[in-house]
Amino acid sequence: MFNIVLYAPEIPANTGNIGRTCVVTGAHLHLVEPLGFSLDDKTVRRAGLGYWQNLDVTSYAGWEDFLARNDLSPADERLHLLTKKARRTYAQSTYRDGDYLVFGSESSGIPEPLLAAAPERCERIPMLRDCDSLENADAWEAHEESLGHTEDSHEAILQQDICGNFVNPDDYRISALNLSNSAAIVLYEALRQTGFPGMRQRGCPFVTFG
Repeated sequence: MFNIVLYAPEIPANTGNIGRTCVVTGAHLHLVEPLGFSLDDKTVRRAGLGYWQNLDVTSYAGWEDFLARNDLSPADERLHLLTKKARRTYAQSTYRDGDYLVFGSESSGIPEPLLAAAPERCERIPMLRDCDSLENADAWEAHEESLGHTEDSHEAILQQDICGNFVNPDDYRISALNLSNSAAIVLYEALRQTGFPGMRQRGCPFVTFG
């Protein structure tokens, strides 16, 4: 069983969609507070449809609580920290049963101190640069700044970037995949690497024409 970890998710529909993905793949969902919504929010349950009641989900008071209750160290090899700031891609990683796929909040991602504490555990999903995908990249940047979605100082990452684990802060992207899409992409790569356990395909009988 794989574990999906959402650090301070903000949009209930994303969490609902991820919960649905967890149910159909047998994954355990971990929600690290603060959450941007109540788990009683009808939007969460609507996005999860009838799946939510079947979801294996655990909530935590914070990152330290999550690590302690799952007997994990900050740089545990079972952790995969998904961030657009990583240089290594998720496809270059090896996934094993019981691993934790960690995703940050929609607006700011995983906090940089957590990334800097485990640079070898960071990985990204490849995406085009803003200048290659957005004709209005400057307008998007201004919009994000107006919402307070600005990047951190990057000092924590730059101090730890002795092995080239992170991209140049000037290359950070504004555009990014939807959180629920990102979780599905990485989870299914992990499942592919482990042979899609418990998901045997029902084959159709061969039909011959003579």
